[in-house]
Amino acid sequence: MSEQAPNEARVIPLRRAAVRPAAVRPGTTRPPSERPAPARPSAAPGTAAPSPAAPREPLWRDLVGDVLRRERLAQERTLKDVADAARISMPYLSEVERGRKEASSEVLAAAAHALGLGLGDLLTLVQGELTRVTSRRVPPSGRAGTGSPYDGLCLAA
Repeated sequence: MSEQAPNEARVIPLRRAAVRPAAVRPGTTRPPSERPAPARPSAAPGTAAPSPAAPREPLWRDLVGDVLRRERLAQERTLKDVADAARISMPYLSEVERGRKEASSEVLAAAAHALGLGLGDLLTLVQGELTRVTSRRVPPSGRAGTGSPYDGLCLAA
């Protein structure tokens, strides 16, 4: 128990490291040729690795906020009116609409009901928005040839 753990952390890079000249880093005792290669994240089995220039997919909270705001404006209702009907604070609803807050399913259901929608209706609208946005920005995945009749989104808790 007298041994101390080495004062080094294992770093797993999130993206491929840029090529650097083969020099010994300060604080290391072995030259680069003798050090083990850093682990690189690999794609899930059966999927292609993401390309470095691939556009980012939108965040769920951004899509939910966009749909809530669009529905509220389509009904010509104020933020205060919907927040009061949903029994949530107006600043919080504003944050949700702007994609700054990740709202719970309870808050989403309350906001949806205040707009005359069910939670399922809201999620269906958001799924349609996700499909629309990603179909123009992200190249088709390797799933196209699977013959699956489903083109949807599955949420699990």
